[in-house]
Order: sequence, then structure tokens, then C-alpha cells
Amino acid sequence: MARNWIPDRFRADITEEEEASLINLPARDVTPVLQIMLRIGIALAALVVTALIVFAERGCYADRGVTGTLTFVDALYYAAVSLSTTGYGDIAPVCESARLVNVVVITPLRFLFLIVLIGTTVEVLTTRTRLNYRRKIWRKKVHEHTVIIGFGVKGRSAARKLIDNGIAKSQIVVVTPDTPGIGDAKRMGLVGILGDGRREEILEEAGVARAKQVIVATNEDDTSILVTLTARRLSTEVEIVASVREGHNASILRQSGANNVIPTAESAGSLMALSLISPEAGDLMEDLLDSNRGLEIVQRPITKDELGITPTEVNSTGEIVLAVIRGGTVSRLNSPPIRLLEKEDHLVVIRDAPPRP
Repeated sequence: MARNWIPDRFRADITEEEEASLINLPARDVTPVLQIMLRIGIALAALVVTALIVFAERGCYADRGVTGTLTFVDALYYAAVSLSTTGYGDIAPVCESARLVNVVVITPLRFLFLIVLIGTTVEVLTTRTRLNYRRKIWRKKVHEHTVIIGFGVKGRSAARKLIDNGIAKSQIVVVTPDTPGIGDAKRMGLVGILGDGRREEILEEAGVARAKQVIVATNEDDTSILVTLTARRLSTEVEIVASVREGHNASILRQSGANNVIPTAESAGSLMALSLISPEAGDLMEDLLDSNRGLEIVQRPITKDELGITPTEVNSTGEIVLAVIRGGTVSRLNSPPIRLLEKEDHLVVIRDAPPRP
């Protein structure tokens, strides 16, 4: 597969396996140096144990027909050629006991030695087969999931918020051309797709056509627009939320297919100004944006106990109702009030955030 979709500054750490597959499922990192050292240690241990066994029974081994003349070096030599199945035949067991030890002890050690020697190849083949199988199963099962395109500060924050609100990690897929970003996603237990979200084949790998929602969290507005256009072309039903740095680009993003647009730079500037003009109001807004500080804004369906009561009565339970959603229509505080809550209504409320682990 061509690598031209990966920026040059991100190519160095991309393995051929990652590039070929694109899909990086969560896995525990293993140090290659430790694996190699462990295998070398096992091979040397098998070699030394075999040499010691042969040397202990040196009286039962003949070297070119002469019995009882084996040195430890000869025993080590016999162990090496025997475990590697070379078998020159110049040294051979002549007693039944020595031959029995060869069958019962040295033969299993030979198997162990050979497994260690070819272990890297076997592991590569089995690992690749296992990963391909996992990816095949993942492609079949993943649907109604969330795709996050871009995994910088905004993307990671969105992923953490989704997880905090009960979205399963297996239902979040990250798309980024940044190899360190893929590593961050895997450490969080998320599936990572290595590639440029502007390319249709990359979003197809992420299953955008079967996704429930897409978060566009790239760092450049022009990239966000192209990503949104591509995602919308793949699915007319998926909910797309995109961030934009410059407010005047928000309308372009909406025309490109975004359902909601978040102006990040202008929102941050407004919040900073609010914190200076009205410190308490600014602090309250920080609480609402950071659920770890005590408050959160959520949308939820009404409960059975709330059926038939007024939104004002819900406020008495400790939650503050900001809006009622009925049949896709949002009735905010400044809209004509909803008199009684009905089945299938949803509420947007401010409430105490549950404690996070």
C-alpha cells in the first residue's frame, strides 16, 4: 500500500504490519529486547543442561569408537549438534541407559531448542493470523459506533467524555495519521485506524457508513471541512459533530454536512473574558465543561416518575431543566413552555456529576 497519505513527520515509527492493516486493535505492548533475551536464555539453558547430562554419563559415550574419553567440551559439542539435529555421528551413546536418557530427556530438550530457534517466525505467523482474524471479526461486528477523527487534545478529551458517560471503549474508533496518537488510543483501550481522515478508503475502514456518530476533531478548518464532506458522502444518516477554529467557517462546515459545529477558539476566548467580567459565572461554566469539578450537562429520557409532570417539578429533584426535546423539536427555557412531560420526551439538564473512578 502506498504511504503518500501519511505525513512525512509521522512515517518513521510506522511498521509494515501497521501500514498494511491500518486497523490497530488494543493490545499490551511487549518489549522485543526482553523477548529476544528470554529466548537466548532458554536456548543456552537447554544446551548447558544437555551437555551436563552427557558429561555425567561420559563413560557411556563413544568418540569415534573410543569409550570414556569425552571432555566437557566434547559433551558441549555433542549437545550442540544433537539439539540442532545436525548429528555428525562421531559421538554416540553406546549404553542402554545413555540411549534411554537421549529418548526421555534430550529429545524433549531438542524440541524446546528448535521451538526457540524458529519461535520468532512462528510467533510472527501466529500473531499475524490472530490479528487478521480479530480484525475480520471486528469489521463484522462493529456498527452504531462512534468515530473520532483526529486524536489531539480535542479528540482525547472527547473520547474520555464518551467513556465517562458510559460509551463502551469497543464502540469508539479513532482515525489519525499520527502514530503516537494511535499509541494513545490503544493505551486507552480504543481501536485505532492509521490514516488520513480525508481519504474515503480510510473512513470505510473505520466503518463510518455503519457508525452512529462521527466527531471531527482535526486541528485545521480546511481539513475538518474535507473530512466532513467525505464522512457525509459515506453516510447520510450519521450524526456529525465538528470543531472549527474560526467562527466564520462554521457555516461552511454545516453546508458540508455537519449537524453541530463547535467554534473552539472563539468559545475559549469568550469563556476567558467571562471569567474576568463575571468570575463566578466563569467558574460555573468551567464546572459544566469539566464534569470532574462537580456539575455536568446531559441529555436523558424522562423517567416513569416524571411522566405527566411539569419540567418545573423536575427541578425540585435536584436537576435543572434547560430544555425539553419532543419529536425532534427543542423547547428551551426562552421558548413557549412545555406544560406536561409526555412519553418519549427527552430532557437536557444540569445535574451533579457522578464520581469518576
